[in-house]
Amino acid sequence: MAVFAYRAMNRTGRVIRGEMEAVNLVDLELRLRRMDLDFINGEAARTGVAWRRGRIPRRELMHFCFHLEQLTRAGVPILESLCDLRDSTVHARFREIVAGLVESIEGGRSLSQAMQEQPTAFDSVFCALIRAGEATGNLPEVLDALNESLKRDDELASYTQRLVIYPSIVVSVILGAITVSMVYVVPELSKLFVSTGQALPFHTRALIAVSHVVSQHGWWLALLLVGSVIGLRIAAINNTNLQMRIDRAKLSAPLFGEVYRKIILARFASLFSMMYGSGIAIIDSVRIAQDVAGNKLVQRALIQVEQHIAEGQNVTSAFGRVGLFPPLVTRMLRIGENTGALDKALQNVSYFYERDVRESIARVQTMMEPILTLLLGSLLLWVMLSVLGPIYDIITRMKV
Repeated sequence: MAVFAYRAMNRTGRVIRGEMEAVNLVDLELRLRRMDLDFINGEAARTGVAWRRGRIPRRELMHFCFHLEQLTRAGVPILESLCDLRDSTVHARFREIVAGLVESIEGGRSLSQAMQEQPTAFDSVFCALIRAGEATGNLPEVLDALNESLKRDDELASYTQRLVIYPSIVVSVILGAITVSMVYVVPELSKLFVSTGQALPFHTRALIAVSHVVSQHGWWLALLLVGSVIGLRIAAINNTNLQMRIDRAKLSAPLFGEVYRKIILARFASLFSMMYGSGIAIIDSVRIAQDVAGNKLVQRALIQVEQHIAEGQNVTSAFGRVGLFPPLVTRMLRIGENTGALDKALQNVSYFYERDVRESIARVQTMMEPILTLLLGSLLLWVMLSVLGPIYDIITRMKV
C-alpha cells in the first residue's frame, strides 16, 4: 500500500491533515469514513512526508494502554474500545494506527495479530504480551503491566536526558564564545602582535595557530566531523562487528558506561519479569528480549543464553555462563528458580537497578559540574593569558 497525505473534516467541522496508508484514493476515503472523517482531498505523500512517519511517542502508548485496560476491565468489547480510542485520540499518526487496528480486527484478526501489522507503534514485546493476555484471559492485567513498564521507561529516559542536557548546554555556550573569539577577535589581535615585532610566548603562538585553522578551515572541519559521525553510523548498520565495538565502548565509557549498563539491565529485568509473569515461556521471553535489548553485545549474550537453555541448562547457569550479567542478576535468578517466583525475583532486580540508575545519575551530575568547570575554566584561562600577556607587554613598552 502507498502512503497518502490527506485533508478531511471531522464532526465539528475542523479540518484535519494527516498521512495514511491506502491502496488508492477510494480506499483512503473509505478508511477516513470509518474514522468519522469526511474526505476533502488527498495525494501520494512526498518523500519528506513519509520520512516523518517515525515511532509513536511513548506517552501515546501509555494513554492507549491505560484507556484500553479500563474499558476492557469494564467489560467493553475490544472492537468498541478501539473505536472509542480512535475517536478520542489527538495524535494524528496514532489515530491512523488505531483505525488500522479496528480494520484488521473487523477483518477477522485478533488484537495481537493486528498489532503485529503496526511495528512502528508496537514492538515484539508488546505484541507477545498482548498475545499471552488473550490466551490466558488476563488482557486487562497485561495492559496494566505494560502501562507501568512504559511509565518506568519514561522515567529512565527523563533521568538520562537530565544527564546529557546540562553538559551539552554548558559546553555549547562556552565553545560558541571561544569560536567567536577565535574567528573574529584573535586574528585582529595577532595582526597587532605581528606589527610590534615582539617575540610571542609559545601559548600565544599556539592560540594564533588554532585561530588560523578555525577561521580558515572551520566549516570544512565541521563538515568533516558531521560526515564522520554519519558515515560511522551508516557503516555500523552494515557491519555487525563495528556495531559490536561501538556498543562495547558505550558499556565501558567512563562515567556514562556504568549508568548505561544499569539502564539496559533494569529494562531487561522488567521486560523479562513481565513476559514470564504473563505466561510466556522462559526461552520465548529470552528470544523476544533479544529484539529490544538496544545493544548488540547484550543481544549476543541473550542469544547465547537461549542456546544454553535450549541445551537443557537451567536459567541461572545459562545467564552465569555468559559472563555479561553481574552477580546480583544471577543470584536473584537462582533465588527465583528455587522459590518458584522467578518473576518476583526479576521485579526486585528491576527495582534495584532503577533506583541505582537515579542515584548514579545524581552522582555523575555532581561529579561533572566541577569537572566541566575545571576544564572550561582552563580553556578560558589559556585564551586570556595568551591574549592579555602580549598586550600587557605592549603597554609596558609604550610607558617606557
